[in-house]
Amino acid sequence: MKKKLYLGAIILALAVPTLSGCGNGHDGAIDASGTLEAVEVNVSAKVPGQLEQLFVQEGSTARVGDTLAILDHSTQELQWKQAQAGVELADAQYRLLLNGARSEDIQQGEDMLKQAQSSFTNVSDDYSRMKDLYASHSISQKQYDDAESRFTIAQAQLSSAKENLRKLRNFARPEDIAAAKARLDQSKANADLLQKQINDSYVVAPVSGIVTQKPVEVGELVNTGTTVVTISNLEKLNLMIYVSEEELGKVKLNGSADVVIDTYPNKTFPARVIYISPIAEFTPKNIQTKEDRTKLVFGVKLEVDNKEGSLKAGMPADAYVH
Repeated sequence: MKKKLYLGAIILALAVPTLSGCGNGHDGAIDASGTLEAVEVNVSAKVPGQLEQLFVQEGSTARVGDTLAILDHSTQELQWKQAQAGVELADAQYRLLLNGARSEDIQQGEDMLKQAQSSFTNVSDDYSRMKDLYASHSISQKQYDDAESRFTIAQAQLSSAKENLRKLRNFARPEDIAAAKARLDQSKANADLLQKQINDSYVVAPVSGIVTQKPVEVGELVNTGTTVVTISNLEKLNLMIYVSEEELGKVKLNGSADVVIDTYPNKTFPARVIYISPIAEFTPKNIQTKEDRTKLVFGVKLEVDNKEGSLKAGMPADAYVH
């Protein structure tokens, strides 16, 4: 009887650690550690200029489309006004060629042609008579030469009146209209480019999040590509962990996981697997034991829900992948 009781006590003693281990809720899970990281977006200036206004500070909440800062754009505004005047001039020239001559100009050209035709008829008849008289020696050489000169002048005036009316009726060639249209398009493109530069002087938030860095101050000159603010998305943090080849087959994309941090040891944060590295690598340098340094592992990235804002980037965390 004593032997049975002693044997039962041994079995119970061996079972106690196992039973206590079942209480953590992570039985069968793959556990690994890593550091929480936030997705950061460096919002940079698209155009150079002096920082005129800055509407956020570190810790400010930014939403997509919010104006974060304004760069000085007074020069671009003056250039845009000049470009707009060029657009109006090019448009007027294009419409002038497209619409052709005014009706009153055409009427005036027709009247000038009629007058030239009438004058040419009279001078031509007079020139014919002078030729007959000159042939019969009834007029002098000078009288004949004067009549011939008047005929030549009248003939030239008639040709000029005809050409002028033709130009008025066919005011512009297709090539002239096409060139005017090209100049108008070029002027509009130049104005649009300046308008874009003005719009780009307003630094707008491309994502929502918390402003975590503000490396520039009002009054500083910034260049294209200079970071004005850094926005971090803290609602969802990333946690990169590393698993062995034996554990890799148990990890599934979009699989669930629990994350625990030292600050809240009794609280778990839900997470899911969003990336599994297809390439093996040696254990990262922050694993310093001789045994683990030579192991090949696979990176697994988790997306951790942080709607409450309890988690902070840079915190060490333990992950339990189901």
